[in-house]
Amino acid sequence: MMQRPRVIIAGTQSGVGKTTATLALMAALKARGLVVQPFKAGPDFIDPGHHQMATGRPSRNLDGWMLGEAANRAIFARASVDADLSIVEGMMGLFDGSSPIHELGSTAELAKQLNAPVLLVIDGSAMARSAAAMASGYASFDPGLKVMGVLFNRVRSEGHYRLLREAVEAETDLMVVGYLRPDESVTIQDRHLGLRTAIEQGAGDFYDRLGRSATDTIDVDRVAALARSAGAFPGEDFPLARPEATRQLVRVGVAYDAAFCFYYQDNLDLLETAGAELVMFSPLRDRSLPDVDLLYLGGGYPELYGEDLAANVDMRTAVRTFSDRGGAIYAECGGLMYLTQAIRDPAGHRHEMVGAVPAEAVMRKNTMTLGYRTLRLTAPCLLGPEGTVLRGHEFHYSLLEPAGKLQYVCALSDADGKPVGPDGVMRRNTLALYSHQHFGSCPEVVGHLLGVARLARRDMAPVRTV
Repeated sequence: MMQRPRVIIAGTQSGVGKTTATLALMAALKARGLVVQPFKAGPDFIDPGHHQMATGRPSRNLDGWMLGEAANRAIFARASVDADLSIVEGMMGLFDGSSPIHELGSTAELAKQLNAPVLLVIDGSAMARSAAAMASGYASFDPGLKVMGVLFNRVRSEGHYRLLREAVEAETDLMVVGYLRPDESVTIQDRHLGLRTAIEQGAGDFYDRLGRSATDTIDVDRVAALARSAGAFPGEDFPLARPEATRQLVRVGVAYDAAFCFYYQDNLDLLETAGAELVMFSPLRDRSLPDVDLLYLGGGYPELYGEDLAANVDMRTAVRTFSDRGGAIYAECGGLMYLTQAIRDPAGHRHEMVGAVPAEAVMRKNTMTLGYRTLRLTAPCLLGPEGTVLRGHEFHYSLLEPAGKLQYVCALSDADGKPVGPDGVMRRNTLALYSHQHFGSCPEVVGHLLGVARLARRDMAPVRTV
């Protein structure tokens, strides 16, 4: 058994300020010279980016539904090996997951898998003694869960905090560690897919200010002590499956900028382990593609940068030529949108895109597609043979309006196994999906992806010259 000081930051519900509290604690502990390893529960790309800015270390996603207990423990054990302590930010409310009647995919399930204490974030802005009833209910709902402490958010005064603390301490055995004041200067703004990304937020002193806000009103030492109270970590017997390494190095061009920044860190790690050299490039800024065997176009906010992406004609042409010649391209969500003929933004403006997928991506107001997804290959493609199964999620506000026949090679079902529809548009060696896949759910796909990319590069049609 390994010692891995750790704590889960959970909320009573979405919107109580889990991310603000998590980032403030991460920054405050890092400022004290501690090595803090961040994690995020659930299928999220935005919060992990902020975690990395606050701690200086890549954040890892853990998810009971997508990955399962063995992979979660293995990812945690590997990433936390050299850390002084680990902080896991929960998702939604503590007990919310893929079902209203069981814990699968919830923060509570993950806390039990990691044998980690839970620090509960409560919005204390409009309550006093009721906070005790809320804290007591969450702490006793599942006897197998270790809810150990409470942190109040959006409390304007020390006097109000004293009322909340006294109420909780009088009625429960929970440790009340402090509070955070409402402060617009350390608040990350929302948009349609969630918070602004870390790339857009920029470094500056934002995370330092968050850390100082925690130090002012939170007993950070008690939080560290709570993490150290977790005891031995049950992770030695749960190795993470690794893909078989390819026979030679495969250069993978990863689109990374403000428009494309949604990647699971473990997807990138699995690619490198299997023999990939990752080469970052920017569809927004760069005028040509790097010399690569595979393009990996992740999700993001291409609809917000439609004008700039459209203006970079050289890059759009280079990606289209790479696809037309048979080069391997793997794209997810925002990457799929970039490969279409055009993006139509919420205002109805049309922005020319790559044109490798015969469709337009149309943004819809107030209508989103969201949920866990099981993906099954209905035909051989970059990810593997027919019948291969992966797990991931969908989260988007756009839909495809085809301009011609689309060839789909995947079928999606939801968390309950109900069919959702087709996914995975295939054109030559280009595969573009709306769903985001976690390669950790089926590591074998990584070796297959790189193997196909290597063969595709060998067989690419020559560039035509005039």
